[in-house]
Amino acid sequence: MIDPRVTLKALAVAALAFYATSPSAQELSDDPEVLLDQLADEADPAEGARLAAEVLERWSHSGSAAMDLLLRRAQDAMADDDYVRAVAHLTALTDHAPDFAEGWNKRAEAFFMMEQYGAALTDIEQALILQPRHFGAWAGLGIMLDRMDRKDAALRAFRRAEELYPAEENVAGAVERLELETGGRTL
Repeated sequence: MIDPRVTLKALAVAALAFYATSPSAQELSDDPEVLLDQLADEADPAEGARLAAEVLERWSHSGSAAMDLLLRRAQDAMADDDYVRAVAHLTALTDHAPDFAEGWNKRAEAFFMMEQYGAALTDIEQALILQPRHFGAWAGLGIMLDRMDRKDAALRAFRRAEELYPAEENVAGAVERLELETGGRTL
C-alpha cells in the first residue's frame, strides 16, 4: 500500500519545482504579447485602457537608455507642438534603432501633424511591419486614410485596430461611422 504522506510530499515537491521554474503571473503579464492577448479579449473600457497603457509603456522601451531619451525628447517636443524638433529626434532614433517600432510610429504621428501624409504613411507601414499588433498604429493609419478620403481603406485599418483593442470606444465609433459612410457594414 502506498503511504499517502509520501505521495503528498512528492506532489508538494513536484509543485514547488514547477512553480520555481515556471513564470509567475506577474512575469507573464510583463510580456506584451500576453497583454495583447488579454486586450483582444477585453470588453470593459476601463480594463482595456489599463491593458493598453501597460502595452504602450512596454513598447516605449527600446532597450537602450540613449534611444529611450530620444523618444522622450520627441514626445516632449510633440507636447509643445514642435513637430520639426520631434521629427529630428525621431529620425535620429529610427536611424540608430531601426527595429524599434515605436520610433517609427511616433515619427508617423509627427509627420501626420505636419500634414506630410506620404512620410506618415511610410513610417506607419514600417511600424506595422515591426509590430503587426500595434493597435495605435492601426488606428493612426485609419485616421490618416480617413483624412485622405480613402474611406474603405480607413475602415479596414480601424477594423484591425478594433480586433486588437475592442474596448477602445473611439475606434468603435470610427468603425460605425465609416460603415455607414461606405456601406461597409457586415452582418
